[in-house]
Order: sequence, then C-alpha cells, then structure tokens
Amino acid sequence: MALRGKKPESVQKRLKAFFYGAAGVGKTTAAIQFPKPYLIDSERGAENDQYVKHLESSGGAIFQTSDFDEMMAEIRSLLTEKHDYKTLIVDPLTVPYSNLLDKAEKKVGSEFGRHYSEANKHIKHMINMLLRLDMNVIITSHAKNEYGAGMTLIGQTFDCYKKLDYLFDVVFEIQKRGKDRVGVVKKTRVEAFLDNETFPFSYAEIAKRYGKEILEKSAEVEVLANTDQLKELNRLIELLKITEETIEKWLKNSDSETFDEMKSDHIQKVIDHLKSQVKGE
Repeated sequence: MALRGKKPESVQKRLKAFFYGAAGVGKTTAAIQFPKPYLIDSERGAENDQYVKHLESSGGAIFQTSDFDEMMAEIRSLLTEKHDYKTLIVDPLTVPYSNLLDKAEKKVGSEFGRHYSEANKHIKHMINMLLRLDMNVIITSHAKNEYGAGMTLIGQTFDCYKKLDYLFDVVFEIQKRGKDRVGVVKKTRVEAFLDNETFPFSYAEIAKRYGKEILEKSAEVEVLANTDQLKELNRLIELLKITEETIEKWLKNSDSETFDEMKSDHIQKVIDHLKSQVKGE
C-alpha cells in the first residue's frame, strides 16, 4: 500500500482552552471578555448585573442549563446554524458533569465505577463536537485540593472529568494575587504560552499572544448529512453487509457519534466509495 502521509502545514486553529480555579477568582469575568460570547451558564452565576451588562454590550448571549443533553443541543446548533457568536463558554462544566454522573449511576449502577465509564462516553462525544466547532471554546471548572504522598496538600486541580486537561491546547489555573488576576499555564500545545509560566490574565494578553485576528474572526457552520444521504448510506450498508467495525471506523474518523452528525461532504465520500464497490470498481 502506498504511503499516505502529507507534507505538514501549519493551521490557524481556534483557541480551545480550559480554565479552572477557586471560587471568586474571576473565571466567568475572564471568559466573557472574549469576543461575542455565547455563555452556557450551568449554575446561574452570570445573573449579576456586571455580567449581564457586559454580555449585552459585547453582543453576547446567555443560555442557562445544568442538563447535559440541553447543553449538547446548543452546541450542535452553534455547529450547524448561522450565527454571529465567536466564543462558546461552558461555565462551569463541573455541574453538568456531576448531573451526568447521577444519571449514569441510575442507568448502569456504580459498581466498579461503571457510572464514570458511562458518563465519560458522553463527555468525549461533547469534546469531539467542540473541537469541530469553528469558535473559540472556553470550558471552566471548579477547583479542588490536590494531595500528594502522605496526603500532603500540593496545590489545586480541577473538579471535573479527570482527563479533561488532555483534550485542550491550553489549560490555565486562574488565581487572585492581591488585586491582580494571574494565569498559571498548567498545560500547553501553544508556543506563546510556556509550561508553568505565570502571566497577567486578561483577554488582551491572550489576544496579543495567540492572535487577535484568529480569536475575532467570524464562525463558519458545518453542513451535516441530509435525509437523502442518510437513506442512501443505510441502503448501501445493508446491501453490502458492511460490518459494525467498519461503521465505527467511519464515525471515529469523522469525529461523529452517529451518521446524522457527519458532515455532508464526508458522508458523500463514503456513499461514493460504496457505490463503486457495487459497480465492482
């Protein structure tokens, strides 16, 4: 089989960031400074006047829910429907994740941590959708104490899905030091932010480093598979007796959970490939 590698090219990626910190350090305040924010507020923390006024003045919007399914419906709409928002904020994810764990426990029980496995499947699905979203994405989380050997307190970590930090390009712990707010870089794939660096935390500082033109460009929506494409794909799968293993591979390669989440051009390539098999090509 011929090698399929391509010459590497740099890509201007939307910022996908994870903020965590203790209560009162200003996670919400920091997040809504980003351009045209669409705030999913899971604990009604953005009802205070200063948040409302800023969202109004910046052309932002707020959707309040702690239900994971409702949150996913909003993310899908932002992915597929034309809008002028540029930054999606989930503040904090801790609450929907906790509710998701409760639902999972009722469904599969908690023996051997089954509820974690069940809930985490949904979180991974959410992350795949967020990575596809042509917007800046900021997820916030509550903080909790982190302990080392002998239960010695070594600092703070986030209170959410344990592998959440692996999925973002930058992770910042937000701290208050006197009257100042600082960010501590806990994880980074971005050259402009160095591991364990502490910097003055503000949108202006992040825009200077990451690129204001990237953070403030308009979002483009995805066109997903239509009804005719779904019918045709299912017909060909049945006709050719396509295995579940192959179907799972298609879905994984498209960062989709189901066929109706696949992009229209992606699913069309699959259809064309199957049609060529029918013709014996």
